[in-house]
Amino acid sequence: MPKKIKKKISSAESSNAIKISYHEKVCQERMKTIFKVLDEMRLDIRSLKDDMSRGKGAAAIIILIGGLLGSIFYFFTK
Repeated sequence: MPKKIKKKISSAESSNAIKISYHEKVCQERMKTIFKVLDEMRLDIRSLKDDMSRGKGAAAIIILIGGLLGSIFYFFTK
């Protein structure tokens, strides 16, 4: 019957495994933070787009009213 070979794990390999495990945990937390910040940025960008759309509409209405008032004023002064 063949003998089973037991693989001995050196302390360096064990230490490296612990370091890698810790590194993976740190990276996982960083990724969670990055995704959270990206989601917040998406919401901010969406709200800024909505504000800009409203501002463009308001500016167009003001220009239209100003053009109408200017035309009326010009018509009556001539």
